[in-house]
Amino acid sequence: MTALLEIEELRTVFRGRGGAVAAVDGVSLSVARGRTLGIVGESGCGKSILSLSVMRLVPQPGIVAAGRVRLDGRDLLTLPDAQMRQLRGRRIAMIFQEPMTSLNPVFTIGSQIIEAMRAHEKGTSHDALRRRAIAALDKVRIPAAERRLDEYPHQMSGGMRQRVMIAMALACSPDVLIADEPTTALDVTVQAQILDLLRDLQAQTGMAIILITHDLGVVAEMADEVAVMYAGRVVEKAPTASIFDDPQHPYTLGLLGSIPRVEETRERLLAIEGTVPPPFDLPRGCRFHPRCVFATGPCQAEVPSLRPMAEGHEAACINAPVETMVPA
Repeated sequence: MTALLEIEELRTVFRGRGGAVAAVDGVSLSVARGRTLGIVGESGCGKSILSLSVMRLVPQPGIVAAGRVRLDGRDLLTLPDAQMRQLRGRRIAMIFQEPMTSLNPVFTIGSQIIEAMRAHEKGTSHDALRRRAIAALDKVRIPAAERRLDEYPHQMSGGMRQRVMIAMALACSPDVLIADEPTTALDVTVQAQILDLLRDLQAQTGMAIILITHDLGVVAEMADEVAVMYAGRVVEKAPTASIFDDPQHPYTLGLLGSIPRVEETRERLLAIEGTVPPPFDLPRGCRFHPRCVFATGPCQAEVPSLRPMAEGHEAACINAPVETMVPA
């Protein structure tokens, strides 16, 4: 399947008094049209910085230091700023994490959606854009869309604000949608509604979705493929069923072990001891080894790279089972 968006060896660094530290370090991923790629990991693993790097929205003093981001074969990182602004929103769009802080509290919902469309359609009349904004709110199932258009963010619930963010991101019918924690802080019922909405919109438009989350339940329901990130790197990637049925990296095992399962009777869930190391204080060798129950001496010296475990399944662990390996 031909990739619509390709990320190759992406490296994003933040420069400070102590030098440059990498928040994203050599990440390579891809997603095809009509498919969903889930990116999972704890807070601090680099998921959001990866998405901002793809959009070329990394805040200062961060810079994308190396790599390529190709959309239909066109490298977004080499485009002039003006050309990137034309593509951002129209060809590739993003739903940001916090709808309450991402939406401007002093402007109405309608003015913010219309502003996003006007950036790409300067010759279209205000009335036409307003009608399209109402249609966008209808599409994301906001009742009484025409009245809601003139409301402010604080007048809406968290679920409604998230729908507005989706409507704004999809206003110009992008080919790729990056959804950064789209269900965070929403109750379970609203989460299900948002996920159903994204699925339906993807089926209608054929867009590719990159879904960033720490919720493996959301990934199981939505994603076709999964990439597990730890300390700025991808440590495992595979089709979703393969990740859940046969995880190969100890970090993935730990994430899955922390999920309660109806069929299991354990008194305590598994926990991964410790925390994700900060980018300025990474351990030598495998970045996960200080927290890994399977770590051996070589793990402290050797930096593991992704290697094939089965068809379409790769993991970055020197202790991964040899018997399941296939030739590279």
